[in-house]
Amino acid sequence: MGQGVRRFYQSLAQASKPFFSPAHPVRRRRRRSPGAIAMSPAAASPDDRIRSYEDFARVHAYLLAASGIPPSLHQRLYRKLADEVFDGGEAFSVEPCEGGRQRRLVLAAEGTLGRESDVFLVDHAWSFRLSDALKQLREVPGLAERMAALMCVDLDERTELEEADEQDNGNGGSLESALEVVEKERTRIQEKGSDFAAWLELEELGIDDDMLIALDLSSKFPNMVALNLWGNKLQDPEKIMKGIGECRRLKALWLNENPALKEGVDKVILDGLPELEIYNSHFTRKAGEWALGFCGDIIGADNPCSSAESIPLENIVSLDLSDRCIHKLPVVFSPRKLSSLLSLNIRGNPLDQMSSDDLLKLISGFTQLQELEVDIPGSLGNSAISILECLPNLSLLNGINVASIIESGKHIIDSALKPRLPEWSPQESLPERVIGAMWLYLMTYRLADEEKIDETPVWYVMDELGSAMRHSDDANFRIAPFLFMPDVTQFCGLFMMFILEKSALEFRKYKEQLQSSSICPSRKVTPVTKSIRPSDGHALRVFTDIPQVEEFLTRPEFVLTSDPKEADIIWVSMQVDSELKNALGLTDQQYTNQFPFEACLVMKHHLAETIHKAWGSPEWLQPTYNLETHLSPLIGDYCVRKRDGMDNLWIMKPWNMARTIDTTVTGDLSAIIRLMETGPKICQKYIECPALFQGRKFDLRYIVFVRSICPLEIFLSDVFWVRLANNQYTLEKTSFFEYETHFTVMNYIGRMNHMNTPEFVKEFEKEHQVKWLEIHGRIRDMIRCVFESATAVHPEMQNPFSRAIYGVDVMLDNKFNPKILEVTYCPDCTRACKYDTQALVGSQGVIRGTEFFNTVFGCLFLDELKDVSPLRHHL
Repeated sequence: MGQGVRRFYQSLAQASKPFFSPAHPVRRRRRRSPGAIAMSPAAASPDDRIRSYEDFARVHAYLLAASGIPPSLHQRLYRKLADEVFDGGEAFSVEPCEGGRQRRLVLAAEGTLGRESDVFLVDHAWSFRLSDALKQLREVPGLAERMAALMCVDLDERTELEEADEQDNGNGGSLESALEVVEKERTRIQEKGSDFAAWLELEELGIDDDMLIALDLSSKFPNMVALNLWGNKLQDPEKIMKGIGECRRLKALWLNENPALKEGVDKVILDGLPELEIYNSHFTRKAGEWALGFCGDIIGADNPCSSAESIPLENIVSLDLSDRCIHKLPVVFSPRKLSSLLSLNIRGNPLDQMSSDDLLKLISGFTQLQELEVDIPGSLGNSAISILECLPNLSLLNGINVASIIESGKHIIDSALKPRLPEWSPQESLPERVIGAMWLYLMTYRLADEEKIDETPVWYVMDELGSAMRHSDDANFRIAPFLFMPDVTQFCGLFMMFILEKSALEFRKYKEQLQSSSICPSRKVTPVTKSIRPSDGHALRVFTDIPQVEEFLTRPEFVLTSDPKEADIIWVSMQVDSELKNALGLTDQQYTNQFPFEACLVMKHHLAETIHKAWGSPEWLQPTYNLETHLSPLIGDYCVRKRDGMDNLWIMKPWNMARTIDTTVTGDLSAIIRLMETGPKICQKYIECPALFQGRKFDLRYIVFVRSICPLEIFLSDVFWVRLANNQYTLEKTSFFEYETHFTVMNYIGRMNHMNTPEFVKEFEKEHQVKWLEIHGRIRDMIRCVFESATAVHPEMQNPFSRAIYGVDVMLDNKFNPKILEVTYCPDCTRACKYDTQALVGSQGVIRGTEFFNTVFGCLFLDELKDVSPLRHHL
């Protein structure tokens, strides 16, 4: 990396400050764990500071204890917070890694930091609500540029600026620098003897095509075996071959990060230099003794070895063949040739020209082998246990003790997961790149007071130094969350990161489990409920806290009461549990508008679980994963879809929140994993191709009346309601943050455009040339199946003193097949009471909104069927 970029990182180290304390002595340039954030009040006088520290310790006692900050550092922490001492830049610096696609924090100060000797602070670089992220990146000056640099997604723009800077300062390619390296190598060869093989390192010298030809390497080094031209400016394949084509004994050539790689230079090079064994760090078809010797560290610049006979493969103890793009191991890779081999790494290679059995048989011949690194699942099969059975002398597999693997019975082990790096394309704008990369850097918190928790989380990015802190399984720094309240009204947060593994095998097992799981509930129904109106004709007393019931329940058979103890019917929006019953003096003989264990329907993760147990994986339920219990299968599903080029857009939904609160649409696996931090969620396959109405998304709200669960006795309101998105539907990545494009509930957010149901149906049939009653029939069948799931899986829901209505939200795909979205307890019936409409089924007459709750109570408690249709099973 050029000096301009190095200066950029060095300047960041002076401007940013990290947080926390070493867990054990740290020596220079050790890697760090993730960081955190703190804010501070104005500085206090020395006399006030002692009293203020006592207040600080008293107010923050629980936080200090929970964070694990050593008591010896409490006063030092307070002083840094109070005086805004951000001194991390004096102790740490940031350096690029992973080819500039990531950064890490290293100790810059001389000497060591003793165990629990100091505490450091980090600042927020950006805090936001998720719905505002893209807007802020586009509108706040400098924000996108800073975040893009912090997240290393501006490498192309940064490289262009650096090259321009070098051009302006006359620091471009230098023939003199290259000639100096060439002359040093010629002098070395003269000292060693004319037959000594040459090894030339010309990396990042700005060499272009004409300069390479001018160096005349072929005539100067006829015995050259290795040439490193990594990171230069070579473009023309023909000129490259003109410069090195006569180096016929060349065994290794590195042209990595040269523009010529985009011009199809590979075939020209491999055809023109037939003896190459290593090209751009990969093994060629000719790879043999020399390539193995190089990877075994017995061949190098000091010992080039041009002759296969002079390569002592028997001296190789450790052989690292990882990420060499090896399709088939060289013939010379054998126990006889590599008789001293103790450690072998073959990770990251396709090895697709060898069967697993042949490869396992070959490696099992290395009886002295003690350590093996290999992809699992991979070229040696899918099971660590099976590999160990064939290699009984191994002590470490993928860095893990063999005995512990056998004891735990783990088939999948991996101690060397590759870092997740941001993915972006040059065509994307900086805001779009940041949106894709930010999930690898974000932290989150929610605000709350004594009465309420904030419904939408706050996300934030630590500053450049804090964001450079990385996780380590063998950490030498500890990170702790901490809320600082300087006057008990201000605060700031420190939060931690986490890492997760993925498993395609878990997905396959989960999929097989669903396919074999189906209770297939019986559909035979014998109605058991009847009117509960007293024989003496007196009105049923109703206690309610729902305004629409108070206003619109006007039938003489019912009368409202303010005393819950004297009520026959309890119809409330709150949960009627034993605690509430005791508080209000309720009995089990009072009718309530909820069923026991109805969470199996109204909580999204339980709904999916109930359906899966009853029906397996029906077409009307999108693939759904509870992220608290089925993260691994989800990641497997995601990776299989990505591998197979399938659509891979998902929607994250909280278990038990309505109105699309904290709901996010994303195709980014990192985002899915990080969004778990804002509360328990399901992840459901997004319906990427929904049926549209005039180009907009919509869903349908149905009301289901439930008299009994076992046997199932349910009814569907003859009226349903359509909910329309406000914007035209699109799958542009930037639209996923637009609420009014991808969501339809506009009662609380955005502008609501009410459309009467008959008008919608008429226009929909005309637009799509379909018959609505056929669609309606499929929806009825699906809703019936949903409630049959509860009957089959949770018969304990049945209670003769329960009657309830549920909102069922349905979406249609572009083939007009229904998909269940969710089931809602005590649904909002404002629209049902506000608008008159005409029924499309049943009587097909006008239904008055003011009569809605009269219809509800008549059906559930008086055995009436006005404006409702029984949901019966198919004959």
